[in-house]
Amino acid sequence: MSGRTALVTGANTGIGQATALALAGEGWRVYVACRSERKGEAAVAAIKAATGNDAVFLLLLDLADLTSVRECAASFLEPYEPLHVLVNNAGIGGAHAVTRQGFEMMFGVNHLGHFLLTRLLLERLTSSAPARVVTVASDAHYSAPGIDFDALRRPARNLTGLREYAVSKLCNVLFSAELARRTEDTGVHCYALHPGVVASDIWRRVPWPVRPLVTRRMLSVTDGAATSVYCATSPSVAGESGLFYDKCAHRAPSAVATPALGAELWQRSEAWTAPYMA
Repeated sequence: MSGRTALVTGANTGIGQATALALAGEGWRVYVACRSERKGEAAVAAIKAATGNDAVFLLLLDLADLTSVRECAASFLEPYEPLHVLVNNAGIGGAHAVTRQGFEMMFGVNHLGHFLLTRLLLERLTSSAPARVVTVASDAHYSAPGIDFDALRRPARNLTGLREYAVSKLCNVLFSAELARRTEDTGVHCYALHPGVVASDIWRRVPWPVRPLVTRRMLSVTDGAATSVYCATSPSVAGESGLFYDKCAHRAPSAVATPALGAELWQRSEAWTAPYMA
């Protein structure tokens, strides 16, 4: 795997940083994509120091702003660099806001921003094949009854935001499976996964009185990154695509995660992001 290139979103902290650290430790060129320049630079320095790998770079990316997503992709694509693995890792929970383009924040960050980023980088992934797209979902998607597409244009309405979070994670699973169908025979393989219930910064927006109840007895970020690293690097999954993983093994996704719903989500996401594809 030495000499291969990965881009990891949200790699300045939590599972993302642990994933980037593991890849850099194996000799990968790693791009850390995150919103904060200060935190991103600190993460890059920490990964370099821990691994002795100087091929770790920062890309600025705000998934809540589709213009920023387009600019991030352009920054990566400008010099020719192969891309062998894209890890759609960044995410938030407990948000009560909308993105710059007016989408429910968790849907916008966890799904729609990653949808656009993946599509903008897909040609490069294909030309670099064999390549992988790894999307960090959650077993929270099992609790989503479906997708209320009208609700995706307003803030979360309950205190914890867990209902909307579950929907965003269902979107991750649907997206990965639909992307697999659309990239069949291209050499790009797609993986969605549950990292375990991890005490990471994803829960930073949950109100303080509730946050300890949400985060107690969670895994470390290193343990939480194990399945991401497995899907990104393991030879045993090289021929697989569109499946859902938990603890480095296949797991059946929610019965709600049907090809029909995946196709509808793709069609709507494609329309919403079309102005930013140029």
